[in-house]
Amino acid sequence: MIPVILSGGSGTRLWPLSRSTYPKQFLPLVSDKTMMQETLLRLRGITSLQAPIAICNKEHRFLMAEQLQALCSKPQTIILEPVGRNTAPAVALAALAAKSPDDILLVLPADHVIRDVAAFQESVNKAEALAEQGFLVTFGIVPTAAETGYGYIKRAPKMQGDAYEVAEFVEKPNLETAQKYVDSGEYYWNSGMFAFKAGRYLEELEKFAPEMLKHTKIAFELADIDEDFVRINQCDFVQCPSDSIDYAVMEKSDNVVVIPLDADWSDVGSWSALWEVAEKDSDNNAISGDVIAIDTENSFIHSANKLVATVGLKDYVVIETDDAVMVAPKARVQDVKHVVAKLKEKQRDEAMFHRKGYRPWGHYDTVDLGDRHKTKRIVVVPGGILSEQKHHHRAEHWIVVKGTALVTKGGETILLTENESTYISLGVVHRLENPGVIPLEMVEVQSGSYLGEDDIVRFNDKYGRT
Repeated sequence: MIPVILSGGSGTRLWPLSRSTYPKQFLPLVSDKTMMQETLLRLRGITSLQAPIAICNKEHRFLMAEQLQALCSKPQTIILEPVGRNTAPAVALAALAAKSPDDILLVLPADHVIRDVAAFQESVNKAEALAEQGFLVTFGIVPTAAETGYGYIKRAPKMQGDAYEVAEFVEKPNLETAQKYVDSGEYYWNSGMFAFKAGRYLEELEKFAPEMLKHTKIAFELADIDEDFVRINQCDFVQCPSDSIDYAVMEKSDNVVVIPLDADWSDVGSWSALWEVAEKDSDNNAISGDVIAIDTENSFIHSANKLVATVGLKDYVVIETDDAVMVAPKARVQDVKHVVAKLKEKQRDEAMFHRKGYRPWGHYDTVDLGDRHKTKRIVVVPGGILSEQKHHHRAEHWIVVKGTALVTKGGETILLTENESTYISLGVVHRLENPGVIPLEMVEVQSGSYLGEDDIVRFNDKYGRT
């Protein structure tokens, strides 16, 4: 089997921790590993697995590569989607990338929590045997409550080995209907996890969504492939219909079976869901960071930087980051997405970016921002090189705090060490690199009429950014 890690979501309901440039699957929300890393770690011990295929948005390519590298996991490939087109086209790209149509794809979203790893692996082994027979296998979560936030799968009476044939897929129900589903014992939560042969999936896609397969094939064939990434052609991929695997294939095929999975599963789609799976104190609070909670119960309180003090809260969520604080009743956390929508409407950076921005060369932290000035703390890893670039609207002052900086500006190259500085005039082509063996730490002061991160004209970039 080939694990196919789907990592295209933006996790808006977990704002302000999750942002579109650094979404929840790349965050360590339930352990010291990120959710994407946990997705791969829970597969260890399954002997039939090949190296994974990872699929993510092109903006997250370095996050994906670095987090795979941290696990010493070398993927078969990392497929970069230029735009999101839901799960059906994404999995089609993985099926086209497989070495053989008989390869079994184990499709796993990168943002799930599964506590009972042994039960999960047992179900995966069952799914492999059924996929080998040509079935399209989905994993149905044995429901523990009448949830209205999940779709459901109704099983048919007839079984195929360890799985049931599927009677129907149903949309997210209201509470009364969800309770009837749970009481009947015939319904499972739709997990969004699947197993099938690459060729079988493409055959069904050809039958039920031929236009989708057509554009996906063209976009894949025209992809720009290098040592690290498969960059899918944008012109053709944007023409691909956007649909989920369920709508495009699973609801229409007559070869679908569902394996019941009882493994303490959650898709961690909201702060209340994260509270459910988090460790709690004697007052049933899930607390992380510097927090003092007085007369506070059943709450989720997270501090990233500052002391957070609560008094008299019950069933609340309080999230503090370096640039935002979010407070909401647990019963209303699904509405956090409306905050993100309002931020986007106002063109606020907090919808997309953290104050700290990660780049393939290191990271930066914006410590001060005014109308015509911005101050950043910049760290460049040994060997890291920023792109050769210029700015139309700002000048920059660079001060080296620690390490050594090799600076190119105009036709001049200079070496700066601690307590030395240089000035980059507006419009001057420049470049910064760390030639040393320790991290380079700098302070950058920008001044000008526009200080947005998009005021960059790149001429040459080690990391393939445009």
